[in-house]
Parts: sequence; structure tokens; C-alpha cells
Amino acid sequence: MVLAPMAGYTDLAYRLICRRFGAEYCSTEMMLAKLMVQDGKLRRRLVASDKADHPVAAQILGNDPGVMAQAAHVLAPMGFDVVDLNFACPVHKALTRRRGGYLMSQPDRAVEIVRAVTAAADGPVTVKLRQRFSDGETNCDAFWRIAEGAFDAGAAGLCVHGRSVEAKYTGRADWEFLVAVKQHFADRTIIGSGDVLTPADALRMLRQTGVDAVAVARGAQGNPWFFRHVRDIAAGRDPAPVHLTAQRELIEGHFAAACDLYGPRRGPKIMRKFGIKYARMHPNPRRVRAAFVEVTSPRHWRRVLEMFYTDRLEDSREG
Repeated sequence: MVLAPMAGYTDLAYRLICRRFGAEYCSTEMMLAKLMVQDGKLRRRLVASDKADHPVAAQILGNDPGVMAQAAHVLAPMGFDVVDLNFACPVHKALTRRRGGYLMSQPDRAVEIVRAVTAAADGPVTVKLRQRFSDGETNCDAFWRIAEGAFDAGAAGLCVHGRSVEAKYTGRADWEFLVAVKQHFADRTIIGSGDVLTPADALRMLRQTGVDAVAVARGAQGNPWFFRHVRDIAAGRDPAPVHLTAQRELIEGHFAAACDLYGPRRGPKIMRKFGIKYARMHPNPRRVRAAFVEVTSPRHWRRVLEMFYTDRLEDSREG
């Protein structure tokens, strides 16, 4: 199980939490290559790591082969184990700036970037791709051109999302396409992505597609226990329940880590989006979500936990 890169979520604090529950390989948030070549507060926060945070990939985004290569060179001495290239991001901002998923429509440029980065990087380079750029395309020629070119250039593996860039996250991911990719690149590392929303989905993808690993994204937002539950199911055990007291303990630790990483003023604001995701694990998710939305200070944060994450609520739910 791989903790996939997610902007705003897979920072150092959350990666370390997910590792505690079995995420053995993680990625940074998506990082703009041109920011990696400039020292600054944002770069220092994005590249923050820890001796317990390995193996870890640094994912970079950009469209200039020279800048992407320079970013990989800058990242090399920072201790990252892998450089991952994002040619899959479907968000509007990335596409209008000809980054991320836009490169699925520019296979020659994509392969040129891979060549430049593999030449500059000190370690393995991987590539995140989607099935194709547009749903209107009748084939996936661009995917195969990029994939073949990436491996010819020395890429160590691919992470493949079974949707088009245009589809974003709507509709069903095409797992049969993952089967075809793994069969074609039988001796290469292929990580599957798309519709892994539950621990059972992760194991089903492994069984049905034959991929070497599964990238967990939305399924792990607010649910770091996801990785432990995958292991439980694989071992034939029912997933261990996550009681409110355990949730509270983890959220308190996450809050402290976020304040260390972002500072006491920004930390509580950053944690709002995490609180909203953690609320999905609560027996009363709507009320808890609404409460986390209003959090602006450590005092307010503690009040939400004291109100909703208590033994009394656990006992009343069980009764």
C-alpha cells in the first residue's frame, strides 16, 4: 500500500501518522518544480522530512525539462528516495499552465522531461500517468508512447490512474486498463490508482489487476487506519474498530505535529480540513464536521474534541 501524493494532505505530519498504521511507502504533496529551485519558507515546509519518513518520494510538477531536472538535482541531497513526476493532475490550474495532466496530450514533451530528470537525479525516478487526456480519444496511444519512452529513458516505475484527465474523478476507474498495462510491462514496477476508497478495494485491485502496489489517496484522507485495516482483511481478520478515544488521541497528536510544522497560528487553520475528513469516522459525522469547520484556535480545537470525542459518547453509541 502506497500513500499517494495529495496536495494539502500528505505533509510530513500526516505521512508519519500513516506510517504508524502500515503505509510503508509515502509521497510528499505535489510540489511545483520552479519553487524547488528557490530556497524559501514554502520549499522548506514542503520538503520537511524525518528519519522515520522512508522510503519517501518527492513528487514534482512542471513542463520545462530543464527546470524539472534542476529541481531533481536540488532535491537529491535532501534525502528523498525517489523523484516522482506528475503527468496526471487534472485540476484546472495545472492544465491551464500546461502542467500535470496536460502532458498526457504532449507525449514528446513528457518523455523529454523524463530523460532530463533521470539524467539529473541521483536515485530512482517514477512517473504518474492517466489512461489518456480526453474521454473523446478512441485509443490510448499517448499513454503507451509516454510509458515506453519513460522506461527507455530509465524510469524505475509507473503509477497509473485508470481514468482520463478530462474525467478527473468522475465515473468508474478502468481497472481492465491496469491489467493491460501490467501485462505489457510484466517485469516493470506498476502501481495502480483509482477508486481505492476502502481497504477491501485495495486488496481487490491487487487481485484483479496484478499490479505491484496500490496507491491510496481519497480513501486515506482522515483515515490513517486504512492501512492497518488492509492488513487485517488480508490476514483474515475483521478490521479492528477505531474507538472515539483512539480517534481523539490521534487527532490531538496530529494537531500538535501540525502546529510544530506550520506554527501556532497557521496550524489550527491547516487542521480544519483534516478535522473535516476525520469527522467521517465519527458516529455523528455531520455535527462533528460542522464543528471542525468553525475551528480557528487551539482552545476552540480542544473544545470540539472534549464535546465529541469522549468515552460517554462511545458508551451511549454502544448502548
